[in-house]
Amino acid sequence: MSDVQQRIDQLVKSHDIVLFMKGTASFPMCGFSGRAVQILKACGVDPRSLTTVNVLEDPEIRQGIKEYSHWPTIPQLYVRGEFIGGSDIMMEMYESGELQQVLAGSAG
Repeated sequence: MSDVQQRIDQLVKSHDIVLFMKGTASFPMCGFSGRAVQILKACGVDPRSLTTVNVLEDPEIRQGIKEYSHWPTIPQLYVRGEFIGGSDIMMEMYESGELQQVLAGSAG
């Protein structure tokens, strides 16, 4: 596993909720990242429990996360080490109630 893959793996496994995004939760730099943050807020995620990684600050992370997940787009949500998906999947899961159930398991 490369250095960047190890860094990503450590981030994903050491935090309950991790969102790899463009920008930050308070200042998203693309519509999809902003939508992902809004979905998490709508699910009642406490911003203090959300770890965000701004992929625009580190080109290695930006490319590395796509390889790590085998998913081509940003944002990417991980809950308790499990890849959930991007903003479209998050929205579908939110609308069905599934995302709230997944996130509820990470409250402790």
